[in-house]
Amino acid sequence: MPQARAAIALLSRFDPGPDERAAHSLARTLALLGGSPQPFSRRSFDPGHLTASGVVLSADGRGVLLIFHRRLQRWLQPGGHVEPEDTDLAAAAEREVREETGVALDAALPPAVVGVDVHEIPPREPDEPAHLHHDVVFRFRALPGAEPDPEYGRDVVWCGTDELDRYEVDEPLKRSVMRALRAGG
Repeated sequence: MPQARAAIALLSRFDPGPDERAAHSLARTLALLGGSPQPFSRRSFDPGHLTASGVVLSADGRGVLLIFHRRLQRWLQPGGHVEPEDTDLAAAAEREVREETGVALDAALPPAVVGVDVHEIPPREPDEPAHLHHDVVFRFRALPGAEPDPEYGRDVVWCGTDELDRYEVDEPLKRSVMRALRAGG
């Protein structure tokens, strides 16, 4: 399981710039890491837990990978819960990307934090109350020609980085995509 100290060090290097929501989310996530006995446990509902996701840019940098989240009924970046076997948050994000899309990632470009977003997840009765996901968003680049694997049973698309409004992508994801593009991908 990723260690809180390593996550704090990683997040302390993230600069949200003028993005007030990301700055507030970063502060809340650092507080969670410093105060929760189990910040990575998916069973920790108060005040929530960390998740990891990936903004996956196409090899040419003109597309971003989106999945349709059936429970939330919206297009998002691939991601999810941190598992005990994950060595760190970036490894959790990479595993989630591969599990949800089957897209091969370019190992020559190391993942970089491009966003932090705290958002509410609705309850799933009977055992999961409404809670917060403290999502750490990493930038990845797909290998040239990488395509989603239809066996994964999800709606997965390459969306042009200039077409995010077409998929009604929320503002935090748009800002993470823009940071990913600025960071080089």
